[in-house]
Amino acid sequence: MSELSEQEQMKNPLEVKVGLDNQANKHYKYLVFIGRFQPFHNGHKAVIDEALKRSDEVIILIGSANLPRSLRNPFSVAERTAMIEGAYSKEEAARIHCVALDDVLYNDTRWLQYVQASVRSVTNDLRSDIGLIGHSKDSSSYYLSLFPHWASISVPSHHNLSATPIRESYLMGATPTPERTPESTRKVLDKFKATDDYQQLHIEAGFIDKYKKQWASVPYPPTFMTADALVVQSGHILLVERRSMPGRGLWALPGGFVDPKETLLDACIRELREETRLKVPEPVLRGSRHSQHTFDDPYRSARGRTITQAFYFQLKNDAKGLPKVKGGDDAAQAFWLPLAELDSKKMFEDHYAIIMKMVGL
Repeated sequence: MSELSEQEQMKNPLEVKVGLDNQANKHYKYLVFIGRFQPFHNGHKAVIDEALKRSDEVIILIGSANLPRSLRNPFSVAERTAMIEGAYSKEEAARIHCVALDDVLYNDTRWLQYVQASVRSVTNDLRSDIGLIGHSKDSSSYYLSLFPHWASISVPSHHNLSATPIRESYLMGATPTPERTPESTRKVLDKFKATDDYQQLHIEAGFIDKYKKQWASVPYPPTFMTADALVVQSGHILLVERRSMPGRGLWALPGGFVDPKETLLDACIRELREETRLKVPEPVLRGSRHSQHTFDDPYRSARGRTITQAFYFQLKNDAKGLPKVKGGDDAAQAFWLPLAELDSKKMFEDHYAIIMKMVGL
């Protein structure tokens, strides 16, 4: 995973991109810093240090909230809040407001709504004296267009620090150094390292490392193609529990990699049948196809660049009940879940976002 994954995707809130401040000496009532802070490092701290100098209060929007622990998002909002607030005195921490911010992949408008709501939860008024603070990049003009009503402050990068290598080396067993992380972060990481959750992520990090080494000798980084099935009937969605890494135990859409000599739809139906044993004739399945959509967020999979084509099948309501299913192949189990019981904290990769996009929830 590259540093771009940490800093250049505003739609699953990462490090905010801002332009140069035209009023270099202006003091703000609120400055907003958006990031994932996985983990919080000295580069992040340098931005907050400047924000404390330039504003009365600082709002930290902690992205990728309400997701399961994963290699990309191992730390909870509470843990990241402890990293941030623990780096400051009580007086300074009292001026810092840490607010959880959900990811909204594939829907920029909804994500902007979440940002506005999160800021308003502190300010009570989006017309207050508010500015954005962060590191400016070449692509900042696009992100500035998302927040034209807020001023912006650019802070130079602190020794080009990135959360990605810190996180990846930590999950492989290394200990972060004082040069890269505040003491408050190291305390949280030391405590987390003694948990079962860390051990599971440590094993998964080793699995992904070996997985990627299989492709180390190819001339170009590979791009993988998968197909996923989104099957809905009578207000229920068909899901599987993953049997293998990555994401063992998480809920997922039935699906998998496309074979060299099959179409995307054929691959989707094959994987659906292998993983769920869905008792619906294939002609009925094909006739129930409602829509399809490509999902290509560059960082959607820890395994590498993986693009998926999702097919939405809307089965007719049946008084006899839901079709029988049984887990098979890569699925520990298959089950029908009421749409009202979908839980982003239990879903694999971006499958929750795919469901929200395609079903229109």
